[in-house]
Amino acid sequence: MAKILIIDDEKAIRTALRDILEHEKHKVEEAEDGASGLEKAKKGGFDVVLCDIKMPKMDGMEVLDRLMAHDDSIPMIMISGHGTIDTAVEAIKKGAFDFIQKPPDLNRILVTLRNALERGSLVQETKVLRQKVQKTKADGNMVGSSKALEAIREMVEKVAPSDARVLITGGNGAGKEGVARMLHEKSARKSGPFIEVNCAAIPGELIESELFGHEKGAFTSAIAQRKGKFELADGGTLFLDEIGDMSLAAQAKVLRALQENRITRVGGDKEIKVNPRVIAATNKDLRKEIAEGRFREDLFHRLSVIPIHVPDLRDRKEDIPELVEHFIRLVCAEQGTAPKKISVKAVQELQKLPWTGNVRELRNVVERLVILGGQEISDADVKRFAGN
Repeated sequence: MAKILIIDDEKAIRTALRDILEHEKHKVEEAEDGASGLEKAKKGGFDVVLCDIKMPKMDGMEVLDRLMAHDDSIPMIMISGHGTIDTAVEAIKKGAFDFIQKPPDLNRILVTLRNALERGSLVQETKVLRQKVQKTKADGNMVGSSKALEAIREMVEKVAPSDARVLITGGNGAGKEGVARMLHEKSARKSGPFIEVNCAAIPGELIESELFGHEKGAFTSAIAQRKGKFELADGGTLFLDEIGDMSLAAQAKVLRALQENRITRVGGDKEIKVNPRVIAATNKDLRKEIAEGRFREDLFHRLSVIPIHVPDLRDRKEDIPELVEHFIRLVCAEQGTAPKKISVKAVQELQKLPWTGNVRELRNVVERLVILGGQEISDADVKRFAGN
C-alpha cells in the first residue's frame, strides 16, 4: 500500500483518481491547488505525487520545480487536459516521472503508478545506502577520545539543533567534512539533503552555475536548465568545502544569497527562494586572506557565526589507536575479508609518524597495511609499508 497525493483543481478528477487508487488499497490525500499541494508534499511521507499542470495560485510546473529542488526522490506524475508533446518533454526534463493526458486511462494510471513506486523504492534504497557509506567514511574523521575531539562533539551537540551558520577550519584531511556531517545528522534537517560543494575543485568560471544553477542557453554548453546546489540543498544542509578558494565575484553572490535567502540562476532573471543551512570549511587563514584582499570580510562574518577548529592528527596522536582499529574494520569489510589484528608496537610506530596528510593519510596507510601486511600487522610492516 502506497501513500499518494493528488494535486488538481478539478474535484471530479480528484474523485475519479481517488476511487481508482483506493480500490487498489492505496492511501490517498488531495489538494485543490498547487500552493497547498506543494506544502503537503514537502511535509513528506508520500510515495508518489499526481499533479495537474494547469492550476490556480501555482501551476504544476512550478510545483514540480520546487518539489524536485526539495526532494528529487519523490516520483511525480504530471497530468493535463491540454497536453502537447512539448509540454510532456518539458515536464520530463524538469524531473517528472511521466506525463498522462486527461481523462486518465485506468490501465495507464495503474501501470505508470506501479513503475513509479518501483523506481521510488530503488531511489530511496540507493540514497540510504549512499548515506550509510558516506556517514561511515565521515565518522572515521571523528573517531577518538582526545580532549580536542570531545570538545568538538560537545560543540556539535549544542549547535546542531539551531540553524546557525558554522565555519569549520583545519588542515586538509583533518576531518572537517566529518564535523559538517555530524552537524547535519544531529539537526532537525537530517531528513533533508546534505549537499557538498568543493569550491577548490570547480573552475572559477563555473562556480556560479554550480551554486545557483543556470537557464537553458545561458552559455554555450547550457543545453538544458539546471538547478544549483543552493536549490538542491533547500530544507537541508549546504556544505561549502574549501570556501577560501572561491573567487571574489562568487563570494559576492553567496553573500547576497545568505542575506536574502534568494538566488537567481545564471542567465535568468527570476528570484528563487531557498532555505538551506550553510556550513563552510577552509584550510586557509581567512583573516589573512581578508587582509590581502582575497576574501570578503562581510562574508566571513556571515559564515563564522559558530567557529569550530579541527586540530591536525599530529596534535592528537592519542586518537591514532582507535582510528587504526576503525579503519582496519572498514577496509576489511570493503575487501570482504576477516578483520586483521595489529600489534601494539605497530600502533606505536604509527604514532611516531608526522601525518602531514592527517586522518585521510592514515586511512590510506592502514589500507596499504591491510593489503600488504601479515595476518597480524607488525611494527616491521609499518616500517616497510607506511612510508610514502
